[in-house]
Amino acid sequence: MNEVEKFAAERALAVKEMGADQALRAKSIDWMVHADRYKYTYNFTWMGRPIIKFPNDMVAQQEIVWRTRPDLIIETGIAHGGSIIFSASLLELMGHGHVVGIDVDIRAHNRAEIEKHPMAKRITMIEGGSTDPVVFERVKKLAHGAKSVMVILDSNHTHQHVYDELKLYADLVTVGNYVILPDTFIEFFPKGYYTSTRPWDVGNNPYTAMKQFMAERSDFEIDPEPVNKSLITESFDGYLRRTR
Repeated sequence: MNEVEKFAAERALAVKEMGADQALRAKSIDWMVHADRYKYTYNFTWMGRPIIKFPNDMVAQQEIVWRTRPDLIIETGIAHGGSIIFSASLLELMGHGHVVGIDVDIRAHNRAEIEKHPMAKRITMIEGGSTDPVVFERVKKLAHGAKSVMVILDSNHTHQHVYDELKLYADLVTVGNYVILPDTFIEFFPKGYYTSTRPWDVGNNPYTAMKQFMAERSDFEIDPEPVNKSLITESFDGYLRRTR
């Protein structure tokens, strides 16, 4: 084993052991709940646009994008545009690829900022519901011929909506690439945490949708490594790799 392989092996063991540390995981969730008092994930930008993500998840996504080299990244949920610009910038660095962003309501001021951004050349925005058959058919046509496709589902976080998205978009993911599910962490926050402002809660969120989807499919597996190394993450068990 050479030095590069030795370092990789040592890191893999540490990540596996850290992921198995339930006390550390509990501390991570406690930290996330505490930090959310200050809307922690709203406090970062990527290339000038707000990106509502934990930095850990951005790094984990970067690792996957670099490894899988997608021709197309499909994202449901645009908001301020930071996430699609992040994805587009990674593709720009690799010299190929395109991002399709879908949102039921692309606000005019956000659209204007995204369209004038240097990464806009690698972005197509579609306004409409992600599970609308007309919208999906348009995305499906854009995905035609792509050799490597990744999907990130980050729109409405209710169980039914995410489950419906998974049934549609998972089939566009190519073997070896991923469906990424932000906001599975909702299942591990205190019950009732969101019900005063949002329609999702413990028992009704992307994590529960993922569990139903995985029980029905044998061509995806949960990749534990991104979460084991992050722990402070939106995406507990939310990195689904297509195996066949």
